[in-house]
Amino acid sequence: METKNNPSSPSIEQIKAAYAAAQSDESKNILRALYGDLVEEQDKRPITERVKTLEDAISVLGGNHPYVRHLTLYEQEFHGNEEFMADLLAYYQLRIICAALNEGWTPDWADTDEYKYYPWFTIYTAEEIEEMDEEQKSRVVGRAYSFAYAYGGLVYSHADFVSSHSFTYYGSRLAFKSRELAEYAGKQFGEIYADFLI
Repeated sequence: METKNNPSSPSIEQIKAAYAAAQSDESKNILRALYGDLVEEQDKRPITERVKTLEDAISVLGGNHPYVRHLTLYEQEFHGNEEFMADLLAYYQLRIICAALNEGWTPDWADTDEYKYYPWFTIYTAEEIEEMDEEQKSRVVGRAYSFAYAYGGLVYSHADFVSSHSFTYYGSRLAFKSRELAEYAGKQFGEIYADFLI
């Protein structure tokens, strides 16, 4: 792109600064359409440094991604009933987080040699939590009671009798391409997983 002969054309630095400052997906999409690679190469940090919140994940995917559009529609439809739909809302959010962190990778369930990863959680009783030190308690994101059932992550978890034992049966879409991403998601987005699982 040649800008020095036309004083009204923005410099590469100005274009990148405008992209970084853009507040909406629409603004970012316009800059992408106009300047392509100049703005796409803006952020080369690892994905775990770019996605710290749900909003970050939405920004990575963009407002036109089907998962983002589905979340928006869901939130509009069930506004005011979030208390009763927390598990479904969490699933919509986790789809976005997984897609953003996987950077385009999707699990190939026909490939039996491909490893797929997911966060693994332990459910504690109130008594077990009381016996923990502060560092252990800081990792607890939720607690369950007798006969808690959770259709979660990559697995189906079934817990009886105050979560004293669990069984794993079924796979799903919330898989990660690496162990590191699964561990990161479980720690960074533990509250969302708790809403989904418990």
